Amino acid sequence: MSEEISQRIEQLIRNEDELDAEVYAEVSEDLEPDQIALLLESLPREARADCWAQVPVEQRVDVLVEMRAEARATLLKEFDSKSLDQLISDLDAETLIELAETLPDSVVDIALARMDEQQRQHYERSAQYGEDAIGRYVDHDLLILPQNSRVRDAERLLRREVPEYTQHLWLVDRTGRYRGAVETNALFGQPDHLSLVELMHEEMEPITASLSLREATEAFEHGESLARPVLDDNGLLLGRMTQGLALELLHEHYEAQLMASAGLDEDEDLFAPVMRSSRRRATWLGINLLTAFLASWAIGLFEGTLQQVVALAVLMPVVASMGGIAGSQTLTLIIRGLALGQITAANMMPLLRKELSVGGLNGVLWAIVIGFVAAWWFSSPGIGIVISLAIVVNISVAALSGVLIPVLLQKLKIDPALSGSVILTTVTDVVGFVAFLGLGSLFLL
Repeated sequence: MSEEISQRIEQLIRNEDELDAEVYAEVSEDLEPDQIALLLESLPREARADCWAQVPVEQRVDVLVEMRAEARATLLKEFDSKSLDQLISDLDAETLIELAETLPDSVVDIALARMDEQQRQHYERSAQYGEDAIGRYVDHDLLILPQNSRVRDAERLLRREVPEYTQHLWLVDRTGRYRGAVETNALFGQPDHLSLVELMHEEMEPITASLSLREATEAFEHGESLARPVLDDNGLLLGRMTQGLALELLHEHYEAQLMASAGLDEDEDLFAPVMRSSRRRATWLGINLLTAFLASWAIGLFEGTLQQVVALAVLMPVVASMGGIAGSQTLTLIIRGLALGQITAANMMPLLRKELSVGGLNGVLWAIVIGFVAAWWFSSPGIGIVISLAIVVNISVAALSGVLIPVLLQKLKIDPALSGSVILTTVTDVVGFVAFLGLGSLFLL
């Protein structure tokens, strides 16, 4: 599908000067709202605005919801009062929650005033939760019955339009507190007068609305249901978390990790203004510059050694690179373990010993190989011994750092995916240079 989207982007840009409804219809044929959103985000901002003008009115809300926040905001800024009024004419609570951060407060208030009482309640309850809490994004489109309902009531309800992911009916008391779930297939063959309480799904575990998106997704993964109930702290049924939402959140989580590893936000617009993009990336470059200066300072301590043994300068990148690769392998493994909740205080020491053993074994193996190559290259057994020892030290320290750095960052409430690799690279560079040049000073001068 990515190849097909690429072809459609090229087609739009080629026809940018004569983009009309006919061209847009040809390019966007058979595309879902999320694919149209991706298409718009892939266009330069001027072409994006022209293309947006051709999106049918009935699709616009769905497309905006699927867009990344920053790209969506650039479009909304160009809306006049009439366009905004048209946009919010018939929003439900879930859609308004998605759009609220990029809409003016006055527009949100107007949209709320146009909702019915039930949708307003849904919005107000969801809006109590922060952007990282599952309670903010629950699906309100579910089939609810009083706990004293019978099979005939459930069958009557199921004759209406059934929402997606309907595997259960949800039972509540008079105050709206959750009491249980009944599988729809459990109704078949049951007498009409049978109470639904007798058919309740005993293993259906609710999700707490205050859970983070990641925690809620993990909780969902451990069940086999298409949807799970989401409750507030008082047991009130707020809505449900569906399989579709869980997959979407999982995708966003991994995208956020990928972007964070480069110091970027997952909502970053591909065609954000140059100054804004430059400002954001400058911070990350500045941090990297500080770490580079630290590594350079470590090299400067051995300036005299480098002047006398030029071979050390040639081989320095080998030591740093081997440590960096070994450390990044361990770091990736530990970050995944932390994300899945696999790493605790109980298994930390065995894990540390295992990674040190792996680092030591690989360090010795590659130290022998690199030592022989360096000794042959520079016709100096001493250089071979020095680089061999430095490789063992650096790979071992890299393994140790790869375990401890992400664990310590998580303790400090810092995302290991964001800054773990920068710190690890600094450690392996500094340790590698100091070990290699220090040993060179001792044995070669």
